[in-house]
Amino acid sequence: MKNCLGWLLAGLAATVFAAAEPADAAQLPNRKQNNPMKLTSTAFADGNPIPTRHTCDGVDVSPPLQWSDAPAGAKSFALICDDPDAPVGDWVHWVIYGLPAATTALPEKIAPNETLPNGALQGVNDFRRVGYGGPCPPPGKPHRYFFKLYALDAGLPLRSRGTKADLLRAMQGHILAQAQLMGTYQRAR
Repeated sequence: MKNCLGWLLAGLAATVFAAAEPADAAQLPNRKQNNPMKLTSTAFADGNPIPTRHTCDGVDVSPPLQWSDAPAGAKSFALICDDPDAPVGDWVHWVIYGLPAATTALPEKIAPNETLPNGALQGVNDFRRVGYGGPCPPPGKPHRYFFKLYALDAGLPLRSRGTKADLLRAMQGHILAQAQLMGTYQRAR
């Protein structure tokens, strides 16, 4: 009886732990790294407002991003930017993948081209455009914008114009590490 109860409690704890994690993190095979991968921007700090320049109220250009401490086995990188606070649910602002393993940064103002000079590909955002579409929430409470970088153990067999859903499917089983940067944006009432 003790054995059955122990197995039952262990299974229940594993279920509760898994349910508490975000879906993207559940795909990570190696959650504990000595030096977790970091994603930063010179435009804004984690948890702080995104400058108007990078929104629909400004010139709507992508912010500069840098990363460090990628795992040694990374063969490529992918990035998704989305807004879980949108009135219609998760709103995708940027999908970019096939970033070469040697890449450690994206400069400001990435052109809205399907294929970039380094071979990376850009997908379609929820504005139905290729490339970056900055924060543009309705007036009211601030929204959170999550820039999620994935280190992958392979290149992905995706063509340009993929969606977030396409990318998540293609990355399944290939994510070595993930880093996140969150910025906020609020429009006046």
